[in-house]
Amino acid sequence: MRIARFSIDGNVAFGAVEGEAPPGSTEGLVLNIIKGIPFADFELSGTKVPLNKVRLLPPVLPNKVVAIGRNYAEHVRELGNEVPDAPVAFFKPSTSVCGPGDPIEYPSFSQELHHEAELAVVIGRMCREVPRERVADVILGYTCANDVTARDVQKRENQWARAKGFDTSCPLGPWVETDIDLARAADLTVQCTVNGEQRQLGRTADMIRPIEDLIVHITEAMTLLPGDVVLTGTPAGVSPLNVGDEVAVTIEGIGTLTNKVIKRG
Repeated sequence: MRIARFSIDGNVAFGAVEGEAPPGSTEGLVLNIIKGIPFADFELSGTKVPLNKVRLLPPVLPNKVVAIGRNYAEHVRELGNEVPDAPVAFFKPSTSVCGPGDPIEYPSFSQELHHEAELAVVIGRMCREVPRERVADVILGYTCANDVTARDVQKRENQWARAKGFDTSCPLGPWVETDIDLARAADLTVQCTVNGEQRQLGRTADMIRPIEDLIVHITEAMTLLPGDVVLTGTPAGVSPLNVGDEVAVTIEGIGTLTNKVIKRG
């Protein structure tokens, strides 16, 4: 099931995306409105609205986004870093999250903004100290993410809070796909284009540490809540973004997340 969060006529709801559409189009897709929330038992209401008549929102509003850096060897090498001995975890605040079609605001304190296409794991239940064999039980599904990074700031500051945590630096969407299991999630194509030109192309099979290891590592230290998001790292090919660019993250079996870069007002 593809679960979207949307607004229509000033109301916000979740809906199951039904139908098929050509790549890059919403024509023919409808939302079957959900009675309840996707983190508990829910029913489909049978009330349907065309997807192109609503505004898609970030598919979840996470309490926290826990991101993993340097989890693809080629990306580690392209930035001149060493493969870390343990997962490198950092936070992106809830205020960094934006949705499909929302603008990415170029921060005034940076001169070098980069895209980072990533598979995002959406947590479905409260969990802590999750054993590896139970990881699948705590995952609601997967979505596309762009870990937008002020690269120059990341290089000159000792920690990454400003470089990766500024407003609009975490586009998520277009929806959560719940029908992908861990085995399939372990080998999906991850692609990023800028103005239609391919910049990144990789597979989740190239992760240094798989999803199971990341969830175990994170939940050893902290509780994850329903709707929290784990970013799993980006493949090689990161490159600069400029004001006016349209950046699209496409992940096999999920969909495409598109945002445009604007000057911060």
